Amino acid sequence: MHLDLNLLTVLDALLEEGSVMGAAERLHLSSPAVSRTLGRLRAVTGDDILVRTGHSMAPTPYAVSVREDVHRLVRQAHEVLSPVRELDLAKLDRTFTIRCHDAVAASVVPVLVGRVQQRASGVRLRVLAENPVDTDDLRHGRVDLELGGSGPRLPEFRSEPLGEDRLVVAMRADHPCATGLDLASYAAQPQVVISRRGRLTAPIDDLLAAEGLRRRVIAAVATVSTALQIAARSDALVTCTAILSRPLIEAFGLITLPLPVESPAAAINCNWHQRYDSDPAHAWFREQVRASIEEITG
Repeated sequence: MHLDLNLLTVLDALLEEGSVMGAAERLHLSSPAVSRTLGRLRAVTGDDILVRTGHSMAPTPYAVSVREDVHRLVRQAHEVLSPVRELDLAKLDRTFTIRCHDAVAASVVPVLVGRVQQRASGVRLRVLAENPVDTDDLRHGRVDLELGGSGPRLPEFRSEPLGEDRLVVAMRADHPCATGLDLASYAAQPQVVISRRGRLTAPIDDLLAAEGLRRRVIAAVATVSTALQIAARSDALVTCTAILSRPLIEAFGLITLPLPVESPAAAINCNWHQRYDSDPAHAWFREQVRASIEEITG
């Protein structure tokens, strides 16, 4: 059946007002237009809906029986087509899922959880580790936000830069290079590369190659934590972010020195799917992530 759902709106007004003229005034329509719609309603339902009783009109038994259902359906239709844009944080009951690498989880997530719980105690967070391969989790809504250094390549995704973090070199406090590090000694030391894809090179290698140098990479690991554990037990150096990695660097008792070559800072990006652009709760959560990172990096 192909039904005009506007019929429900007129039927609701007729049953509420009890007359064609009253329904017309309520709907800002002409009486002839409402009369024509009443005729259509009678043809569709096979019922008179309203019948004249002297100078007024009375609903039929069928009309009385469906009055509440019709009103509820019209109200629900209005709610669906007119979503509430005001966010009531006290009533917000939702789980947000973030995907990020372990340095972000260690530095940003504790601050973020604190902010969220202070403002919306019904919100829960799920924090997932980075995948070694790209997934469709953002597209299919299994992940709300991805935090990391790269931005999306497809227009259906949104991305917002949240800041930058300079690169430093982490090592043991009693490392032979702890008193100073030049480019040659940096390249000569054993190195651990952080790569979720297991790559043995990084952009820093192009800078070294321009100086005729090459690093001695002994391992590629997926997490900052694993790389720093290796550094804590050996002479290996780890090139990592200064601020986001700080909790892990301190946890392993390591020190940091400036990277002995000019290198672009690491970007911090927030990525999400465009379906959430107009979602007030999602927009609020993105703001909490932004504020948390600003608190840490500011």
